[in-house]
Amino acid sequence: MLAAVASALSYPLNASLLLAACGVIAILLRLRRTGTGLFAMAFLWTLLWSVPAASDGLRNSLEGQHAVVQEESLPAADAIVVLGGATRYRWLQRENVDPWELGGSRLAAGARAWLSGRAPIVILTGGRGGRDASEAARMKIAIQRLGVPASVLVLEERSRNTEDNAANTARLAHQLGVRRILLVTSALHMPRAALLFRRQGFDVTPVPVPEGGHRETWRERWLPSPHALWRSGRALKEYVALMALHLETTALPQDLDVRAGR
Repeated sequence: MLAAVASALSYPLNASLLLAACGVIAILLRLRRTGTGLFAMAFLWTLLWSVPAASDGLRNSLEGQHAVVQEESLPAADAIVVLGGATRYRWLQRENVDPWELGGSRLAAGARAWLSGRAPIVILTGGRGGRDASEAARMKIAIQRLGVPASVLVLEERSRNTEDNAANTARLAHQLGVRRILLVTSALHMPRAALLFRRQGFDVTPVPVPEGGHRETWRERWLPSPHALWRSGRALKEYVALMALHLETTALPQDLDVRAGR
């Protein structure tokens, strides 16, 4: 429950609305200075993270943790694991699709690694949304357009989040004899994903996929926008989740001591 609240508040607009609500309460309690201060904090917090330059700086602190490398430089592995994350693949509408031209696609990155002979199988992981086909099933259809045959694809269709991705893939990996993996996900998501997969015993080589665009003009860098606010929210959510994982790791030895009666 606490993790869900923290995740929701990681989005700047949600946090600002909470601060504003506290400001209203403070004013009703005749604490005008406190209320005004809370309103100012709410406004400035949203304004800060809606500035593209601030958003990009925050995101780069995560995306820069793992360098993007050419497929030929990747080590050999037992499997390529591609995490879900896209809801639509617009490039499927094209008559001819080249995976080397899709720089921001996770599926294309996984396809390029397989086509370069880095691993014999590709594991696609992503669960089912309502009555629709699982994300992994949709990924299977799409990645075949990029030259990866169905015979080398393994689907993990039960996951709802990154922790599930790691745990459920580990169960499959045990059956397949997979330990060394090339992990494909967005560069923003990679620090948390790599940590979770390593906790499951995998030898992980990150294959980060960049998301960001290049902003050149003053307007593109400094004019606040809803898109920049959304991008900031995604980065802050990753930081909150990483913090929770590190706190969990710190607390684990103490929990074991308590259970052991020490």
